Amino acid sequence: MRLGVDVGGTFTDLVALRAGRLVTAKVLSTPADQSAGVLAAVDAAGLEAAAVSVFAQGMTVATNALLERRGGRTALITTRGFRDVLEIGRQNRAALYDLARDRPPPLIPRELRFTVRERMGPHGVVVPLDDADLNRVVEALAAAEVEAVAVCLLFGFLHPEHESRVGERVRARLPGVPVSVSSELLPEFREYERMATVAADAYLAPRVAGYLERLGGRARRRGLPPPLVMQSSGGVAEIALAAAQPVRFVLSGPAGGVVGASYVAALSGFRDLLTFDMGGTSTDVAAVIEGAVQTTTESVVAGVPLKLSMVDVHSVSAGGGSIAWADEGGALRVGPRSAGAAPGPAAYGRGGVEPTVTDANLVLGYLPDGASLGGQVRLSRARARWAVQRLADRLDMALEQAALGIVRVADSQMVRALRVISVERGLDPRDFALVAFGGAGAMHACAMAEELGVRTVLVPKTCGVLSAFGLAISDVRRDYVAPLRGRLDILDAADLGQAWRVLVDRALADFAVEPRLEHLADLRYRGQSYELTVGGATPDALASAFHAAHQRRYGYRDDDEVVEVVAVRLVASVAGETPQLWEGPVSGDRSVIGRRPVLLEGGWHDAQVFDRAGMGAGSRVRGLVVVEFAEATCLVRPGWSGTVDEVGTLILRREEGGP
Repeated sequence: MRLGVDVGGTFTDLVALRAGRLVTAKVLSTPADQSAGVLAAVDAAGLEAAAVSVFAQGMTVATNALLERRGGRTALITTRGFRDVLEIGRQNRAALYDLARDRPPPLIPRELRFTVRERMGPHGVVVPLDDADLNRVVEALAAAEVEAVAVCLLFGFLHPEHESRVGERVRARLPGVPVSVSSELLPEFREYERMATVAADAYLAPRVAGYLERLGGRARRRGLPPPLVMQSSGGVAEIALAAAQPVRFVLSGPAGGVVGASYVAALSGFRDLLTFDMGGTSTDVAAVIEGAVQTTTESVVAGVPLKLSMVDVHSVSAGGGSIAWADEGGALRVGPRSAGAAPGPAAYGRGGVEPTVTDANLVLGYLPDGASLGGQVRLSRARARWAVQRLADRLDMALEQAALGIVRVADSQMVRALRVISVERGLDPRDFALVAFGGAGAMHACAMAEELGVRTVLVPKTCGVLSAFGLAISDVRRDYVAPLRGRLDILDAADLGQAWRVLVDRALADFAVEPRLEHLADLRYRGQSYELTVGGATPDALASAFHAAHQRRYGYRDDDEVVEVVAVRLVASVAGETPQLWEGPVSGDRSVIGRRPVLLEGGWHDAQVFDRAGMGAGSRVRGLVVVEFAEATCLVRPGWSGTVDEVGTLILRREEGGP
C-alpha cells in the first residue's frame, strides 16, 4: 500500500493506493503539532500499518515558519565587507508604485551577521582565510547561543574551499547546531539570492527538524515506514534530506497537488493544464505544458528569494476559510487572514465568529446545511447567516448581497493568480483545461473558467484529496546543479558532458537503484540578466530548446544572437507506482438526490443535486446543478454540461452560446 498525507491549513487529507483501489480520509489539521493530524488521518482511514510500503507526506511547517517569521535564532558568516548583502538585496522596492510598502526584514538580524577575513575571486584565492579571525567568529557564535548557522562567502559557488573550512570549524565547535553551507546547498552565482536561500535554509532547520523528528517517531511507534517528504520541485525525498536542507520543502504541499492533477488529467487525454487548488486557507495555481509540470528557480516566498528548483506555483490567500471584512473606506475585502482549522469558519460551530468564504457559500446554497466535513465538523447555515449578516450590516447591504460580494472578491483574487501563471508566462489560458481540486476548487471552477475564457474544466473523482493522491504516486527525486559559464556555440561538447558527469556520479551515489536522469542547463542571450532552464543532451539541442522556450515565454526569439550557458542541472528520479484509475458504468439511477435553491448573479434558482457516488462512466449533467463529491462540492453553472469519463473525471464543457 502506498500512502500519501497532505497537511493543509484547515484539513489534513489522506489517500492510500492498494491494487488500484483508493482509500481516502479527511480530518481537521492540528496546527500546534501537524504530526498529530497526520496520524489522525491514518486512524480515520482505518489502515493497517503493516501493509503500508511507502508513506509520503506534504507539510506546511516550512512555509508557515517563513510566513510567520517563526524560524530559529540564526547567525550568518560571510566575507568581510559583505555583512549587509541580505539587507541591501537588489535595491528595488517591494511594490514599484507603493511608497508606503517596505520589504520584510531579513531573516537574520544585523547583530547576528558575522564576517571573516578572507576573499575568493573568480580564479581562486585573493586573501587567505584568517584562522585567528575564524576562531574569533566561532567563539562569538557560541556566546550568542544561536540555533542555526548559515555560511555564504564570496565566490563560494566556484571555489568552496574556504566555505568548507568555516563549516567544519562551526560544526566542531557547536555540535548539534544545524549549519547550512551555500556551496553544499546552492553552488550558483548571484550573491544576494544565494545568501538569501542559505539563510532561509538555516532559519528553517530547527523548526522543520523538530517536526520531522516528532513525525518520524510517531510513524515508527505505529509501525509505519519512515516518511518521505514532498519537495518543492515535485518529487519526494528521504526524511534525512528534509531535515538537512529544509528550504527545498517550502512548497511541499502545493507541489503534490500539481503532480496529482497532471497525472489524472493525462489519463483523460489532457496535457495542457492550469491547475486550480483551492483549500481552506489558500489557493495554489500552476501550469502544466505538454504533460510537463513547469518549474522555476526564481521563486519568492514570504518576501525571501529562493533560488532552488521549484514547481512554478503562485499562491494567494483566498480559501474557504479566508475571512471577509470591511476596510476603513467601507470596501469589502477577503483575506489574507484565515479562520484555519481552529476556530474555523462560523459554520463549523467551533468558536469562529467572523464570516468566511465557506460561510458565504452556505448562505448562497452552494453547500448543504448539515453537511459533514471529515467526520468532525457539521456545517450550520444558521451560524453562517449570522456571521455574514454582521458584515452585511457594517456594509449597509442585504445578507445575500454581502454573500455574493464575498464570493466575487475571492474569485477576483483567484483569477488574478491564474493570469499570473498563464498570461504573464506568455500562455493563452484559452488553450488550456482548468483542473479543479482542493476542498473548494470545484465550487468556484466554472466561474474562474468563464472569466479566463477557458472552455473545459476537469473535476477528478478524488478532487477533494488530490494533493494527497499526488504524494502517493510521486517519484523519489533529487536535483543537482553546478556552475558552468561560457558561450554555447564555442563550448566543447566534452566540457559540457564532463560537467554533467560530475553531477551524474553524485546522483548514482545517492540512489540505491539506478535513477532516471534528465540533463538541463540554464541559458540566456548574451547581455541578459535572467536565464531559462531547458533540456537537451548537446549544445545544438540546448540552443534549439532555448530559442523555442524564449519565444513562448517572452514572445520573441533571436536565432542569430549568442547564447550563453551559466549552469548545468541534473534531475535524478525513481518512478513511483502509478495506478490505472477506472470508473464503472452507471448502475441504476442513484445520482439525483434532491433539489435546493441556489443564488447566482441573476437571482435564486432551483438546482438539481447529484451524488457523485451514484454516478459512473457516461453519467451526464447540465447546469445549473450541484454535484456532491465525498470530500468536495462542484457547482456546475448554467451554460455548462459534463460527462464522467472512464477514469472517473467529470469533464465539464462550456456550451456554444453559454455565458
